[in-house]
Amino acid sequence: MFAMSRSLERALQRFRTGGADGDPNGTAERVDVAGRVSTAAFRATTGERLRNLERDMGDIKNRVNGLIFLVAAAVITQLLVRVLAW
Repeated sequence: MFAMSRSLERALQRFRTGGADGDPNGTAERVDVAGRVSTAAFRATTGERLRNLERDMGDIKNRVNGLIFLVAAAVITQLLVRVLAW
C-alpha cells in the first residue's frame, strides 16, 4: 500500500507540473509533494495574474465610460427634443 501511495504522489507531481515532456521550454513550475511553489514561480504567476487583472479592469473601465457617454447623449437628445418642440 505504501508503494502505491508513492506512485500516486509521483503521478500527481507530473500532473501538477505538466509532465516531463508536456513543457518543451522547461518553464513548468516546480511543485513539491506538499503543494509548495518556488518563490520565483509564485512571483511570475502573481505578476501574470496582475497583468490580466489590469487588462480586464481596463476593459471594464472602457465599457463603463461608453455607458456614461451613451446616457449623457440620450439626456442631451431628450432635452433638445423638448426645447425645440416647445
